[in-house]
Amino acid sequence: MLAEELAAYIDHTQLRPDATAAQVAQLCDEARQYGFVAVCVAPCYVQLAKERLGPGSLVKVATVVGFPLGYQHAKVKFLETHQAIADGANEIDVVMNISAFKSEKYEEVESELGDLAKLCHMHEAELKVIIETALLTPEEIEKACGICVAAETDYVKTSTGFAARGASLDDIKLMRRVLPSHMKIKASGGIKTIADAEALIKAGADRLGCSASVKIVSHEQIS
Repeated sequence: MLAEELAAYIDHTQLRPDATAAQVAQLCDEARQYGFVAVCVAPCYVQLAKERLGPGSLVKVATVVGFPLGYQHAKVKFLETHQAIADGANEIDVVMNISAFKSEKYEEVESELGDLAKLCHMHEAELKVIIETALLTPEEIEKACGICVAAETDYVKTSTGFAARGASLDDIKLMRRVLPSHMKIKASGGIKTIADAEALIKAGADRLGCSASVKIVSHEQIS
């Protein structure tokens, strides 16, 4: 796959807790240079990213909500999402309430995600739901995908990058098998090489969350 083709799948990501404003600015400059589809930054840096990319930029701004554990109150997630959109975010990557899901409070989880999807769509933003596949069984992954479909979200995303592991090929293959064709998949966490990226895309991923994006599209070795 050519570098520019691969770049069109990548959310160039910087979510480290010690990320600086200078690093976020560099992230945005790299996204413009390499043609990454989006940058994914912490909520406190959404305005900076929007300003750095400039008016008319084709690079989208994504941010995270309920990150990284997902068990914040639904009203807090709604407020976070509203603020992120007001600051200029085009895409919201929200962590599903995994605790509620594991407690089989499926209606509660669906209601929360449905409200967030409506809010995003009202403002022409997209909602990606992080289900944290590392913490779920295959049966639970399938159930979580079904909830996302019912809530009319835009993407199901594998991972925060803060759990024991990130995306796996088996996760993506399962998600693609059970999701309808209009529902998109974002693979994230542990994607370090062009081989990793291409394999996940082939398995069904529509978007990749990567912090090693530049090295991946440059075909560099990552230590």
